[in-house]
Amino acid sequence: MTMTETGTSLWPIEVSPTESPVSAEQRAAILADPGFGRSFTDHLVRATWTVDAGWHDARLEAYGPLMLDPATNSLHYGQAIFEGLKAYRHADGSIKTFRPMQNAERFANSARRLAMAELPSELFLGSIEALVRQDRDWVPSGQEKSLYLRPFMISTEVGLGVRPANRYEYLLIASPAGAYFPRGLMPVSVWISDDYVRAAPGGTGEAKCAGNYAASLVAQAEAAAHGCDQVVWLDAIERRWIEEMGGMNLYFVLGSGDGARLLTPQLTGTLLPGITRSSLLQVASDLGIRAEEGRISVDDWREGCANGEITETFACGTAAVITPVGEVKSRTSGAWSVGASGTGPVTARLRQALLDIQTGAAPDTHNWLHTIC
Repeated sequence: MTMTETGTSLWPIEVSPTESPVSAEQRAAILADPGFGRSFTDHLVRATWTVDAGWHDARLEAYGPLMLDPATNSLHYGQAIFEGLKAYRHADGSIKTFRPMQNAERFANSARRLAMAELPSELFLGSIEALVRQDRDWVPSGQEKSLYLRPFMISTEVGLGVRPANRYEYLLIASPAGAYFPRGLMPVSVWISDDYVRAAPGGTGEAKCAGNYAASLVAQAEAAAHGCDQVVWLDAIERRWIEEMGGMNLYFVLGSGDGARLLTPQLTGTLLPGITRSSLLQVASDLGIRAEEGRISVDDWREGCANGEITETFACGTAAVITPVGEVKSRTSGAWSVGASGTGPVTARLRQALLDIQTGAAPDTHNWLHTIC
C-alpha cells in the first residue's frame, strides 16, 4: 500500500484514478444546477475491516456499482450506518469542510451501537481529504452550493446468522449539492405523527443508522398524504414531547427582538445529536441570543403559537442547514400556523451567520473549518 497521491498523511490510501472522468462540459452543466443527491463525482474511497487484519486496503478508485452476494449480512440484518457533511469552496479558491471530526466521532458512536467495527478518525478524515482533493473540480461555487459528502459503512460478511458480522466495508461518495428543498428557503408544513415513533429509550435513536430512516418512511408518506412536507416525531413513552422533524433537529424561537430566545429539545438518547444543532447553540450565544435545551410538548407548541409566545420554529441539519416551519397539522391536536408568513428574522439571522462561517464570509472564531486544499 502506498501513501495517497493527494498528499494526506492521516492514513495510507492507495489512489487509482478513473480513466473515464466526466468531461469538463458535462461537469459544468451539472454544477450549474446540481439539485441534491442527483449526481456523483468521478471517484469514491473504500476500505475493508476483517477480524484478522483490522482496517486495511484503503483506496481511492472510480465511482461505480458494488458487487454483493445475495447472502451479504447487511441485506438481511441491517448493519448499515452513514454520515453527512459538506465541503465548501471559499472566495480565495480554497476548499474546507465544517467540523469533520464531530462527524467522525458520531460515526464511531453509531458503529459501536450497531456492534460494528469502529472506523479510526484518521481514516475517516483521510478519506475525505483524499476524495475532495482528487475531485476538487466538482466542488461548486456559491453560498447555497457545496459538495455533499456521504461516508457509510455496511457489513459484508456472506452468510446468514443473527450476530455481528466479521467483515465490514467503509465507503465515501460525494455529490455536488444545491438547496435541499427545491423551493429554497420557504417555510415547510409538518405533520405530527401520533401513530408512529422514530425511536424509543434504549433503541438506536442516537445512531445514524439506515434502519432509523427506513422506519420513518411510513410516517413521511402519511405526512405527504395530508399535504405536509415533513413529519414531526414525538417521544415514545408519553407521545406528547416534541423530538425531531424527519431527520433534522428542531428549534423554537420564543419572543422577538432583543428578548428572543431559543429552545431546542434536549438530547435524551432517542434524538440524533446533530452537529448543526450543537453549532447553532454556540452561534446563537455569539449573537447574544439566549439558547437552551429543554422539553416542549405539542400543547406548548400549539398554545405558544396561538398566544404569540412562540414566534418562529425551524429545523436544522447538514443537508438543508436551516429550514423554517410555517404550518403544523396533527390528527389529534388540529392545525395551526407558526408566526407570520415567510422566514422569521431570528431564523434568517442564524442561518446567514452559520452559512457565513461555513463559506468563509465570516471569521471562524471557533476553529470549526478544516482546510483540505
